[in-house]
Amino acid sequence: MTAMQALKDLSSQTEKSQYSGHLEMTVDRLSISVVGLGYVGAVTLGCLANLGFRMYGADIIEKKSNAVNAGRSTIDEESLGDLLRDSVARGLVQASTDVKAAVRATDMTFLCVGMPESEADGTDNLDAIRQAARTVGEVLAEKDGYHVVVVRSSTPPGTTMNVVVPVLEEASGKSLNTGFGVCFNPQFFREGVAVADFYAPSKTVIGASDHRAAAMLASVYRLVDDRILMCNITAAEMVKYIDNVWHATKVTFSNEVGRLCKAVEIDSHEVMNIFVQDQKLNLSPYYLKPGFAFGGSCLPQEVRAIEDLAKSFQIQTPLFQSILKSNAMQIEEGLRMIRKFPGKRIGFLGVAFKCDSDDLRDSPALELMAALLSDGTGFSAFDPSLRISEVSRGHFEDVRRARPKLNELMDYLPKLLRPNLEEVIAESDVLVISHNKDYYRQAVLRRPKGTHVIDLVRLFKDVPDDPTYHGISW
Repeated sequence: MTAMQALKDLSSQTEKSQYSGHLEMTVDRLSISVVGLGYVGAVTLGCLANLGFRMYGADIIEKKSNAVNAGRSTIDEESLGDLLRDSVARGLVQASTDVKAAVRATDMTFLCVGMPESEADGTDNLDAIRQAARTVGEVLAEKDGYHVVVVRSSTPPGTTMNVVVPVLEEASGKSLNTGFGVCFNPQFFREGVAVADFYAPSKTVIGASDHRAAAMLASVYRLVDDRILMCNITAAEMVKYIDNVWHATKVTFSNEVGRLCKAVEIDSHEVMNIFVQDQKLNLSPYYLKPGFAFGGSCLPQEVRAIEDLAKSFQIQTPLFQSILKSNAMQIEEGLRMIRKFPGKRIGFLGVAFKCDSDDLRDSPALELMAALLSDGTGFSAFDPSLRISEVSRGHFEDVRRARPKLNELMDYLPKLLRPNLEEVIAESDVLVISHNKDYYRQAVLRRPKGTHVIDLVRLFKDVPDDPTYHGISW
């Protein structure tokens, strides 16, 4: 679909949405800046450039902007490097550490800065989003034209209108909906397949301050989604949290089913395969398979955030409050299984919080490793996505900041990572599988006789009839 076809399509949707009145800014002329070139920002930058938009990236970390200018991805994400390399060659992408220059050169700015948890109480630290808004506002003070600021970072409900907008107005001297518009546009990427998710989104949600801002942002997304869901800004913020709390709930629910089924000698996957057949009431099978604990940068943080929100309004949410506790129990169950083999050398196949990602944040495998390190148990690990490179070192530092208790493990982990799978298999008495990949499945099948396997992800549809194979919930 061409840009002009997308605009025509948007114009034809007037009866479906109130946000269709201002289409004077065409996709062909729209230039976009992205502030923050981490996971969300890099994917947004690369995918929009591939659609033909002129993109300007900005990040205070120079090595990220240098990587983008060289056509390299700042993260380990399938196809993203190819998109950036092609877009740089076509002259559609440039990046720098100069946020103001990027905003000054564009009509729309995506704020994709990090939202780390506060070390004091675990709540979201809003310093980065405040600073980004202040910098953008200072540029808006110089600009004559209408500019749209799109918050893409996951923020607690109310942040955009109560924090970002006041900072923008103060720094720019302009009023919302007159000198600039604001949108909140949550992302629903899955790490490892984020590019595919961008081009085939599960849903596209836009919360906008006015019709013009909504129409400009909708004109961008009509190229990949002809059904855009419009709502107010605070509702859009809440949708992101609720989505991730639901995903976290599904993982926790299915793992509790798994623990119960194993206790009464029932195949939990047989039970859940039947359960997920009801797609009218049970929604979908995604996440609803017993396995290991959830991790990553979204689910744990946003479960904690929704707990804080409920507490602030004195609302009792016992299920929400039990999710992280139950998730921790699943990690303890994995540790209990490993500790059944005292004195044995352990090999981890998969380290990042999920396969095809180099993201270590809240990785449950790291929790197991830290406990084994404390026990004095020897272990090694393999993960093809986790390379000791600039990108991976950055993830190591993310873990150090977020989880100081893992600092000792982070010191040792580079020495414990092996460059190839066979080396881990050869030196291990027990293999712990935390990623479901075919090469791990094949490795388990060809492992030396007597090597035990602790399967945290259900590698095999049919459970092997093998006394050295141990499933966490089956």
